[in-house]
Amino acid sequence: MSLPMVQTPSANAGPLMLENIPALQAEVRELAAERGAVILAHNYQLPEIQDVADYVGDSLGLSQHAARSEQDLIVFCGVHFMAETASVLCPEKRVLIPDVDAGCSLADSITAEQLRGWKARHPGALVVMYVNTTAEVKAETDYCVTSSNAVAVVEHIYREHGPETEILFGPDMFLGAYVEKRTGRTMHVWDGECHVHAGIRPDDITAVRAAHPGADFLIHPECGCSTSVMEYVAAGDVAAEGVHMLSTGGMLRFAQAKKGSDGAVIVATETGMLYPLREAAPDVEFIAANERASCMYMKMITLPKLRDALLRDEFEVKVDPVLAERARVPIERMVAIS
Repeated sequence: MSLPMVQTPSANAGPLMLENIPALQAEVRELAAERGAVILAHNYQLPEIQDVADYVGDSLGLSQHAARSEQDLIVFCGVHFMAETASVLCPEKRVLIPDVDAGCSLADSITAEQLRGWKARHPGALVVMYVNTTAEVKAETDYCVTSSNAVAVVEHIYREHGPETEILFGPDMFLGAYVEKRTGRTMHVWDGECHVHAGIRPDDITAVRAAHPGADFLIHPECGCSTSVMEYVAAGDVAAEGVHMLSTGGMLRFAQAKKGSDGAVIVATETGMLYPLREAAPDVEFIAANERASCMYMKMITLPKLRDALLRDEFEVKVDPVLAERARVPIERMVAIS
């Protein structure tokens, strides 16, 4: 699979030179203070965006932080479904995104209409959807999940509704396969994927592990190699003690625990994650499983666009109140379980 490369700022924005970054960051902080705004950034954002943010984390953690924040204005440096989720969880606040075209290939892999058709073919089934979906899809969902709690949520459903419960799981097929492997039960899994994580293949893992024998291996369950890695571990071909299937939040906690030690860690997720990991444990060598695993949509958020969003009060993401009320239910169910 050919992955997209990081986008450069548009021509009319002018080149962002290294010496411009501190001045732009200072301007952003000043504007945020004037506007009473909180800046939230995903772990996959550019380093200069992460450095200027008030909080950096995964998609759900960011939305939960937005709901807890005292500020009424949220500037969300991430992709569109994340800003939507923030609007769903805190409808009384205004949510801005610096680039309204910052989408998500995984969220786009299923629509509400497709989900309604899927449900019609499986009457009585419970719908479990990754939080990486649109508000319209969440509104058709029974339970949301993240990569860190998907197994726990599905296990809860089997306990509460019975072991023969029919589950429609989506949209990520690799996360679905991971959950099936962990629970030992078969679900109906949607054939969707994150184009970046799907591009991290078993061959990448084989090559990078051969180059760094003995290194710990952190892998996001969305990765195209995740199913193969689980099979390798089960067969004894890969040492289980060196393999850690983790969400981005779990990876950060792993790095924090390694602080002060040396050694190497291979990371199979979007390359933006390397920056917070290296900040958390500067003595550890963090190595990308695939250097090309960069999300062009995440990288569409730049300092000039962030500055302009604050300066011009653009672009607002607002979910219809009726739709938001329905979309909030599966998120709250997930949080209650977690």
